[in-house]
Amino acid sequence: MESAWTTTVLLVPCVVVLTAGFFYIYGMVVSLLSKTSVRNKVVVLTDALSGLGKECASVFHKGGARLILCGKNCEKLEELADDLANASDPTVTFPIKLVLLDFGEIESLPEAIEEILECYGYLDILILNSSMKVKGPAQSLSLEMDKLLMDNNYFGPVTLAKGVLPSMISRRTGHLLLVNSIQGKLAVPFRTTYSASKHAVQAFFDCLRAEVEEYGISVSTINHTFISGSAADAAPSKSLWSLLYTKKPLGVSPDEAATEIVKTLNNKRKEVVIAPSLPKVAIYARSFFPNVFFAVMAAGVKNAAVNNDISTIN
Repeated sequence: MESAWTTTVLLVPCVVVLTAGFFYIYGMVVSLLSKTSVRNKVVVLTDALSGLGKECASVFHKGGARLILCGKNCEKLEELADDLANASDPTVTFPIKLVLLDFGEIESLPEAIEEILECYGYLDILILNSSMKVKGPAQSLSLEMDKLLMDNNYFGPVTLAKGVLPSMISRRTGHLLLVNSIQGKLAVPFRTTYSASKHAVQAFFDCLRAEVEEYGISVSTINHTFISGSAADAAPSKSLWSLLYTKKPLGVSPDEAATEIVKTLNNKRKEVVIAPSLPKVAIYARSFFPNVFFAVMAAGVKNAAVNNDISTIN
């Protein structure tokens, strides 16, 4: 008994040290991957002001990327650029370029695309991480809201991708990465238009992937449940279908999502789903057992206290 106790006492510190060493090595590998995948590359972030955008901007800037940060607010973009510059070594990083970009104003996109291309004359990586969310019963959403949502989540990203594609095709290189929602694959009640926009943009980039492969251009999609930190997404809900999307434990943090983006850029994976087991199972259930899936969704709605208020996050 005494021998077993002595062995346990000796093993615990060893396990702690080995675990700490594992996480240290993992961090070093992730850091190395971020540098090798983006160093000297021209990288465009369509929403640098979101939690994920700021995290990616920090990782890519430190990794030696030639960053072009986009967003709707000029002052906030300048503040972000100053913060990144102050926290980095100017001898191993590049000055950050800023471009105002609002997918909700489609008519302004040609000018923004021209400005993006003028920054360096080309771009290597386009990360489409902008999104607008709307929650509410279908009959409560106006057609104007539907159009605004489609502009932000579909027409905006598609217009920008089409605008930069000729440059990538002429250079026969480039990487388009769409940060999409799991609702691009799985529709959840009370998010009709949002889910429709995510399905539409998913389909566009799935088709585009095959079209541009011959030019050496990679297209990746990352589907996540949600990026933690959003008040609406983290709001408590007791409905059954909410377990597939809105419960806080099922979300991913900005740094986890940024790490996945770095890995996807490095290994050029075509599709990544960041979600726990239940949402992944639901995706397969929707494909192979649709009647069961629809019944579960309907039961969840019937048992929920439906909130008719419209919730919007941009």
